[in-house]
Amino acid sequence: MKNIINIIKISKPLHHLVAILGVLILASSALALVAPILSKSIVDQIVAQVQNKGGNMQELILLILLSFGANLISLVLTTLSNRIGDHFAGRLRKFLTEKFYDKVLTLPQSYFDSEVSGKILNQLTRGIMTINSFLNMASNFMLPTFLQAIFIVIVLSYYNLPIAFFTFILFPIYLVLSYYSTKKWGEKEVLKNQIEDRMRGRMQEAIVNMSLVRSFTSEPREFKLVEKSLEESNELYRIQSTTYHKFDFFRGLSLNIILFAISIVVFYNTFQGILSIGEMVLILQLFNQARLPLFAMSFILTQIQMAEAGSKEYFEILNLKSTENYKKKVDGKHITDPSIEFKNVSFQYETSGIVLKDVSFKLNPNEMAALVGHSGAGKSTIINLILKFYDPTRGNILLKGKNYKDLDHAFIRNNISLVFQENELFSTTVRENVAYGKPDSSEKEIVTALKLANAYDFVMKLPKGLDSEVGERGVRLSGGQKQRIQIARAILKNAPILIMDEATSSLDAKSEKEVQVALENLMKNKLVIVIAHRFSTIQNANKILVIEDGKITESGTPQELANTKGLYRELLNYQVEGNKKLLEKFEIY
Repeated sequence: MKNIINIIKISKPLHHLVAILGVLILASSALALVAPILSKSIVDQIVAQVQNKGGNMQELILLILLSFGANLISLVLTTLSNRIGDHFAGRLRKFLTEKFYDKVLTLPQSYFDSEVSGKILNQLTRGIMTINSFLNMASNFMLPTFLQAIFIVIVLSYYNLPIAFFTFILFPIYLVLSYYSTKKWGEKEVLKNQIEDRMRGRMQEAIVNMSLVRSFTSEPREFKLVEKSLEESNELYRIQSTTYHKFDFFRGLSLNIILFAISIVVFYNTFQGILSIGEMVLILQLFNQARLPLFAMSFILTQIQMAEAGSKEYFEILNLKSTENYKKKVDGKHITDPSIEFKNVSFQYETSGIVLKDVSFKLNPNEMAALVGHSGAGKSTIINLILKFYDPTRGNILLKGKNYKDLDHAFIRNNISLVFQENELFSTTVRENVAYGKPDSSEKEIVTALKLANAYDFVMKLPKGLDSEVGERGVRLSGGQKQRIQIARAILKNAPILIMDEATSSLDAKSEKEVQVALENLMKNKLVIVIAHRFSTIQNANKILVIEDGKITESGTPQELANTKGLYRELLNYQVEGNKKLLEKFEIY
């Protein structure tokens, strides 16, 4: 019940609805017993009339009308409480989803680097659905049945203590058997959830990378992975089902034994005249009503276990430490003439060794700097630190002389535009993708940005122009088109610092040329930081920083480093030699 108690605690804004529900459920549960109690008097009146002992017709009619009225009021209250219960469930679903998503948006970048997106979303969906289902069931079914059970035992104890005792002991017997049954169920449910997270994460990856799957004809393998996960899950469900029905047999056996004992007591006492016919009818009716919460108990406890298991990861994520506050208001103005300086910066990821070792450099205003080095040398880590996705393990980073430690994440990123190596687009319209960094942009501004990005002409040829949807990750556009949409987005944001991560690495020669024209417009009057393996991309750089094994081993202009023995010259020679061989092969000189 730990997680369910936590749900009640965090849903404080909805407690007023819970209070209203509680009053309605209490009233409807009490009224549900009025008709059985009145039936005792109705039967007694009929028996008295049959035995010529003076039954009262007016009193009989009044009792029947009161019974009908009590049932009607109970029905109205039950309907009202069910409606409010559904309203509460909807509000709770909204509240818990917002709380989860709010938390996710504040988590450190390291969390997203280590988790599969499909798994995160599955945890959210399962957590919300199981919690919502449980509380909806609790308000509409669980609480009314338990309250009725309490009232039934109280009424029975007024008429016959032994019968009340037999009825009462059924509940702890059922509770103990159901507890162990659902405990075993819950243990396997946790394992099933882990399998489901893994399976759904893999399915999402396969769907997103369907072209990769098909190009390697890996559909059978992907299907087998899902099939295997489902088989594992079904095997766990088989164990759950077997255990459940074993305990259910003993629950049914205990009910039959106690029902037999109650029948003996009731019929014997009625036969001896200790109980009237009306009292006998009342007791049998009440006991029959008591069976409803008994039958429901195993289901209720199973729902509790499912809610506990389903919400486990929900609260694990909710309890993670937040590192960012996206709601905090920061200065939205761009800084002028920005500079970036690393002072003896070292860094290591949680699951790796040291990535950067005592790195120091300064990038000046309106300078174009290129980060060059082998894959894994630390280039992307430097970009992650500049974006404040991570904080240095040691050392300091300065933005125009101000320490990163004293600057907010949002302020830093507001002054940076990015053009990614991957085509980072949303599956929405061209208009929304271009205006993503500046949502209040006018159509004129968007069109201007597209023209500067050399993208306007092809956008206008799309079926709906600016309002054409690009598909997931821009699947309906070519590589060059997607890249130019990214550039238009960066142009529109017009931040003073521009970071380009291999912006043309995946393009053909023609697309690269078109993108280079757009990049020239984008890079004007900015501090530009480029990660590139193609040396044609960085031929106009003012400064080259060569990174090797997490250290800056060379620094200077392209001309200076080309004439100095080192890694830059070595990499440059590889590309030159490769191009020479290509030209010679086709006899182009």
